[in-house]
Amino acid sequence: MQPTRRTLLIGAAAGTAAIGLGVLPFVIGDRTEHLTPAEAKHRGVPLTSLDSAEADILGRLGDILLPGADQAGIVNFVDHHLSVPSPESLLMVRYMDVAPPYLDFYRAGLAAMDGAAKAAHGQPFVKLPAQAAEQLVVAMGREQPRGWQGPPSQLFYFVTRSDAVDVVYGTRAGFEKLGIPYMAHIEPEKDW
Repeated sequence: MQPTRRTLLIGAAAGTAAIGLGVLPFVIGDRTEHLTPAEAKHRGVPLTSLDSAEADILGRLGDILLPGADQAGIVNFVDHHLSVPSPESLLMVRYMDVAPPYLDFYRAGLAAMDGAAKAAHGQPFVKLPAQAAEQLVVAMGREQPRGWQGPPSQLFYFVTRSDAVDVVYGTRAGFEKLGIPYMAHIEPEKDW
């Protein structure tokens, strides 16, 4: 059956509403389920782009940048958007004059984060004590830390912080936490 203008518009509206709900398609086994990034995290949905070491770094970094980002599913959110065609990605990196594939940018930034931790403290980023990890993240937002070998640290800081903000506050509940009225162009069918 050939798609009609009507079926395409209905599909686009459903897709827009799903984005407003924060629901993304995740492949689990041989089926696709629509879940929030937090649901995907808690159900252990396999990652498609990032490896487990990269995921651990991103989860910790996200939580330092914005507490609650790891539980909100920043890793699944970023991983999902790294696996879609670049014009469909909702990651901030898309708007920062970074050439796709965006996975290269994230891999280099996460490796640089780990390299800077090892240069400064002799340990991987995920093993650093909380205060040392927080100080390193603050430093990367101000200047290139010693041992950083990747995209500009301030750009990586900005992009990953934006991802954290999107996954934590990009919902009706997130807007309520901020005390801001939620005024979606297309109202989602249900909250998450």
